[in-house]
Amino acid sequence: MKTYNTIANLQDCLNNYKRDGKSMGFVPTMGALHKGHISLIEQCNANNDISVCSIFVNPTQFNNSADLDQYPRTIEQDLIMLEKANCDIVFIPQTETMYSDESEEIAFNFGSLELVMEGKDRPGHFQGVGTIVKKLFEIIKPNNAYFGKKDYQQLLIIKDLRDQYNLSPQIIGCEIVRENDGLAMSSRNMRLTAPQREQAPYIRQIMLWAKDNKANYSPDELIAEVEKRINSNPLMEIGYFEISEANTLAKCQQWRQGIKYIAFIVVAMGDIRLIDNIELF
Repeated sequence: MKTYNTIANLQDCLNNYKRDGKSMGFVPTMGALHKGHISLIEQCNANNDISVCSIFVNPTQFNNSADLDQYPRTIEQDLIMLEKANCDIVFIPQTETMYSDESEEIAFNFGSLELVMEGKDRPGHFQGVGTIVKKLFEIIKPNNAYFGKKDYQQLLIIKDLRDQYNLSPQIIGCEIVRENDGLAMSSRNMRLTAPQREQAPYIRQIMLWAKDNKANYSPDELIAEVEKRINSNPLMEIGYFEISEANTLAKCQQWRQGIKYIAFIVVAMGDIRLIDNIELF
């Protein structure tokens, strides 16, 4: 496994592979890796000749400076996990590498995709995501790029970014990887206290309950019932529970046949935000 900190050295390496006709897969991460990230590397390995992973805690996608400061950084452990997963190349740039003084600031227009859920709760978040992903795609020029469906809204926005700027990769969404008790894997899980971690699987249990009982409620009634059940847990506070059309994120006003609906949830446990989603229809 090769590691690079500079764009020039990384591109020299990548160009050698590209001249040999090797296909390139890419997994962008912010580090603090877990089995969910490794599942992306495994799928990347299966579909491409060369796998590239980036580790960069991107400051522009944090609208809360405390969240940025507290984001876990486990670079030595990350590199061990990537080597065991047979990742070929790791790019670990410094902030000044990705955001030089000459960097051009772009105001992205993601339309309604950015106005709901995470975009609404975290102003500027997807502008930061778009900025760094565009930079990474332009540096690496992969054939395929892999993203987890836990961040489903982000997945749609990155597909829109790729289309708007005619960027190189096919965007591949990968299924959510969960702990044995159902909690969606997240780098933030390691910050949970023991009591919080014990209660956290309740989020998944409520989502499964919503899927099983949706026929008994209108969308608004189901939302109200889920919010009530989450807030009844003393360690949890609902951020939002929303039901949206899968392709547009338009809010579901009433159940309609032939439409794929996904339920999205954010739950606060102390100062930690946990997200999850589930396909309802």
